[in-house]
Amino acid sequence: MLKGGVRSMENLHDNSERILRFIEVNPGCHLRQLKRELGLSMGTVQYHLNHLERTGRIISERFNLHRYYFSSGVFKANERNILKILNQKTARQILMFILERKRPTQTDIADHLGIASASVNWHIKRLLELGIIFESREGKFRRYQLAVEPKDIITMLKNYQPTLWYAWSDRLAEMFLSFSLEPKE
Repeated sequence: MLKGGVRSMENLHDNSERILRFIEVNPGCHLRQLKRELGLSMGTVQYHLNHLERTGRIISERFNLHRYYFSSGVFKANERNILKILNQKTARQILMFILERKRPTQTDIADHLGIASASVNWHIKRLLELGIIFESREGKFRRYQLAVEPKDIITMLKNYQPTLWYAWSDRLAEMFLSFSLEPKE
């Protein structure tokens, strides 16, 4: 009996450490992503996340429909906000399009991504709420541009989304070069 109890305590510790390591490598991940990627049950993941958060090893932030997890004391608020967006496919595509085009309209974004304007509008509101982009009016059009430094997004993408980084690297290099060549205002 004692041997089985020791074994189950080791399993508890192993699962907590696995979850913690996953969060360290994938900051801004959410519950279902942890469950799916680690092959653990929902209850097991929830238990360990609660334990890790109570002991101060991780923090979580609720935004929209998900709770996002980060290692404690590692990221500033704006970095956590960027990571939340980079973990959402459509919001990330919108952000990257704004980064690339600099001042697109909602119609530009919807046409480029092939999604409904209402969907673009929903994601834009979230990006505005997080302070990642801002809106300016130009006649009857609303244009969107970054409210954070492009290099902050690029750094987060490179360090924490390497698959996306490689897919975007050529386009990002061109964008980064264009930022460095633009005259300062």
